[in-house]
Amino acid sequence: MAADIACPVILRSRETLEVLAFEHPLAGLQLVKGSVGPGESTDMAAVRELMEEAGIQSEVLRNLGEWRAMETGHTWAFHECHVALDLPDTWVHFANDDGGHEFRFFWHPLMSEPTEKWHQVFKDALSFLRSSIADDFHRD
Repeated sequence: MAADIACPVILRSRETLEVLAFEHPLAGLQLVKGSVGPGESTDMAAVRELMEEAGIQSEVLRNLGEWRAMETGHTWAFHECHVALDLPDTWVHFANDDGGHEFRFFWHPLMSEPTEKWHQVFKDALSFLRSSIADDFHRD
């Protein structure tokens, strides 16, 4: 089944490998993700979603694989994205989703277990990400 959700992934390495995440004011801690439009590739959808939800221009570096969310029935396509500028540790971006919300962005240590503030589908997505990219970074 073709992926219908695109998930842009921005990683940074500090003391540990971290992934960009945000707090939705109504729905807890999440990764940036969104629907793939008709005729849109998943990599283009990932770039678009990152701009819409985070205000960040990016380009896709590589595909990180696909994962089927059993809880929702959606298939997610993960794309590691490159951002030309250094992103701050935290910031707020006003996104027009669902009538407009302020999303509070932060960095989540990829290997840390997500707390109960994360919705289960995002906990599962993080688990997929850990398994799909952890090996790459342990080789360094």
